[in-house]
Amino acid sequence: MSALAVYVHRDSVVHRLPAGAKLLLLVAAAVATLRLSRPWHVALALAIVALLHLAARIPWRTAVAQVRPLVWFLGALAAFQAVVAGWEKAVVVVGGMLALVQLAALVSLTTPTTAIVDVVVRCARPLRRLGVDPERLGLLVALGIRSVAVVIELARDVRQAQLARGAASSPLAFIVPLVVRSLRHADRLADALVARGVDD
Repeated sequence: MSALAVYVHRDSVVHRLPAGAKLLLLVAAAVATLRLSRPWHVALALAIVALLHLAARIPWRTAVAQVRPLVWFLGALAAFQAVVAGWEKAVVVVGGMLALVQLAALVSLTTPTTAIVDVVVRCARPLRRLGVDPERLGLLVALGIRSVAVVIELARDVRQAQLARGAASSPLAFIVPLVVRSLRHADRLADALVARGVDD
């Protein structure tokens, strides 16, 4: 099982916060990251996120695992920003994104998926008049959360097979099997949903 955004049961203040409150705070934090303009702003944001992880008693290995899949992307983004806009802008952009990713992961790590789905369903009920099915929307959110961990596991399996075949330097040897396996998983999931009468 991947450690990526999988609920970790603990008895902490962060865990006891209502799911709705955590999602609202996450939205507010996303807006706040747009206001970051100095490296010390980013340092403060990362420190706050780290303190929240400590308050939630999340193991440091689990916290690190949340950003490991983004290392290459963040590194490339930092290099691009450093060349185009300078090192301070690179720190602000990459640091702000890192803080937000860690905070979003903290919400998933401290909140059961069912609680998140319940909040989405409750918030979507007024949209029923517009033809939106809240329960189906909740199912979509649950499947989306689960699919992230599934794709990470598929990527890990493909990478191990790639290394075993001695094709570690070939991007196609990684991308093509990952896409094929992901599509097969989506097909199996769609068949399971149809079999249960969720859709036609």
